[in-house]
Amino acid sequence: MSNLDEITNLIETQNSTWNASLGEIRKDIDFLQAKAGRPNLGASSNDFGSATSEHRKAFDAYLRTGADNGLSAIQAKSMNSTADADGGFLIPSELDQAIDRIAPTVSAMYRLANVVTIGTARYEKLVKTAGMAMRRVAEGATGGETTEPKYSKVIIDVATSEVEPWVHNETLDDSFVDLAADLANEAGIAFAEGGGSEFINGNGVAKARGILSYTAVPNASYAWGSIGYVPSGATSGFATSNPGDNIINLIGSLPIAYRQDAAFVMNDSTLNSIRQMKDGSGNFYLWQNDTTAPFGGRILGYPVEIDSNMPNVGTGSFAIAFGNWKRAYTIVNRTGTTLIRDPYTSKGITKFNMRKRFGGGVTNFEAIRLMRFATS
Repeated sequence: MSNLDEITNLIETQNSTWNASLGEIRKDIDFLQAKAGRPNLGASSNDFGSATSEHRKAFDAYLRTGADNGLSAIQAKSMNSTADADGGFLIPSELDQAIDRIAPTVSAMYRLANVVTIGTARYEKLVKTAGMAMRRVAEGATGGETTEPKYSKVIIDVATSEVEPWVHNETLDDSFVDLAADLANEAGIAFAEGGGSEFINGNGVAKARGILSYTAVPNASYAWGSIGYVPSGATSGFATSNPGDNIINLIGSLPIAYRQDAAFVMNDSTLNSIRQMKDGSGNFYLWQNDTTAPFGGRILGYPVEIDSNMPNVGTGSFAIAFGNWKRAYTIVNRTGTTLIRDPYTSKGITKFNMRKRFGGGVTNFEAIRLMRFATS
């Protein structure tokens, strides 16, 4: 056999090997493409792109035209629940998760608090408010009973909230507009702004109960169910002499068990006043630069979170809160956000009524302290 024949046979053998390999790769690609088109049976994801194409396509058609195109049947097999009993459809889990992802960019309490998701209308937590006390037993003496632990049940109800963004009908015809993402963005901001306000000032009646709605008492008189406070030292502001001393007292008023991971919460105006406090040598002794902390610094080593729902410094106001928020406050979300499409109420526009159920409240009163702008 000539050298030319050997080379030819080698090339033909190699081509056969490559063709076989390409055939296997093609089979793998076909398998993956087929798998990608199957319904995602109950699986959840944190990414829009992972939504099943069938569900997303049907939901987008519903948003734009109102035609459900079998959306109820798709939801029944791809989600853990079907259409809402009051009408409308539960939005895809990917859209619902996008709403929750947007919320932490708006409300400080969403970032700080303990956030739980439930499938019922009420969240209950048992808190131990006092433990047992040890005692010594003298040699030869008879022992006895010690103090029993005490418990308190904390209950947080979830209530319905809604936002109703509307869209011009002409916009519905523009396929280049990512309508689902836009609605998620608008609804997320609205829910977060409304919830953020309630987590500070809400009265707890069909809404979250805010930290400033509970009874505030001088720290020396603190008892479970109330929130202790430290006075600022002046009627409507910080004390004229040594204004930072009572901020130090505020930190010391929080039990030491909660100081690790504690943070200040206040609005911009209050923080600006604290940052300008100087000692007798002109040094900014309360504020410490730290590029890893919020806003690039800390107050006496503790991070500061800005929440514009906190009141301004003024007579009798509680403008500064200090606490271990993961242990102090709980935000409760009920599973699922419902959407109802309304093209009839207003001519030329379509409304999208979105409803979400959530609540919030203090779950550990010992883990929060306030500063009251007063002399006592």
